[in-house]
Amino acid sequence: MADTPGRSFTQDDSLPPVEPPNAAFLVQLFLVPALIVAIIVCVWLAFHWLAHLGNDPQAYVRTLRRDNEGRWQAALNLANDLRGPGGGALKSDETLARELGRILTDEMKSGRSGEQSQTLRVYLCRALGEFSIPVAAEPLIASALATGDAQTARAAVEALAVLSSNLLASNLTLDNSKALTDAVLAASVSDDVQLRSSASFTLGVVGGPGATERLVELAADPVDDVRYNAALGLARLGRTESLEVFAEMLALPDVSPVNQADGAAGTLGQADQAQSKRYKRALVVLNALRGVALLVDATHEQLPQNVVDLVKALKQDPVADVRSNAAALQTKIERVGSSDVPPT
Repeated sequence: MADTPGRSFTQDDSLPPVEPPNAAFLVQLFLVPALIVAIIVCVWLAFHWLAHLGNDPQAYVRTLRRDNEGRWQAALNLANDLRGPGGGALKSDETLARELGRILTDEMKSGRSGEQSQTLRVYLCRALGEFSIPVAAEPLIASALATGDAQTARAAVEALAVLSSNLLASNLTLDNSKALTDAVLAASVSDDVQLRSSASFTLGVVGGPGATERLVELAADPVDDVRYNAALGLARLGRTESLEVFAEMLALPDVSPVNQADGAAGTLGQADQAQSKRYKRALVVLNALRGVALLVDATHEQLPQNVVDLVKALKQDPVADVRSNAAALQTKIERVGSSDVPPT
């Protein structure tokens, strides 16, 4: 109320009496925020602890042996640590590899099918694949044969490709490499497209009896990704049966981007789809160029003219990486044609 000249203040004009806060008010003001902060700190500490388990390999094992839903995070962190610059010692830790193999085997036998268990099995496979010792192969081979769990089988098959490459780099071999090849061959006849595609890739890495013959069959698979991976596998083995598929891959046209000037929601969605397709096409073409380069290095022979022409045309491709790889491959091809010196 504004001051009025000549008017004196009364008790009615004073502020309302101040009352002490009750218990409910104090809880809302202090206790609830304190609980929220405590929860945030605990979550941060938990993730910080999981992220630093690599300092003690057995801490991973203890965490993975616990029956809780967060175990997959430890498996993911372990896979990342093995893949990272400090994973050299872990890659050759036979005790750790055996423990992880037992955990994966137990998890497969448990029959659990929830998302958490599925994610755990996938990351355990990936972690085992990063090792560079033969003992890591046995649980992966068993998981690759899991006919009722295509997702875990796919992770195991992909991990076997990584493990095989690591063993080759370390000049090590498996005691029973045929079991590995047989497991991947079995996966290559799966009705699951993704598993069959992964098996096509891994067969080219592991090789072995029957691998080449099966890759030739897979190069005629009706699914694009299966054919493409089979062609790359054949190229690794120095087989020219891959050339027909490589020609298909090299001839894929670029995907034009969608004009987003109007900003319409539908147009934005179409633009995302077009960008995704363009990225996939570029990746396929780059893999084809690298596959052809592998084949040239393996055979030191001239390529069919249609493949040479496709490579030359890609020197004008809209994608910079495609152009540079095509130019490098053309130089390699010309070197083979003009000299008996093997290409480098």
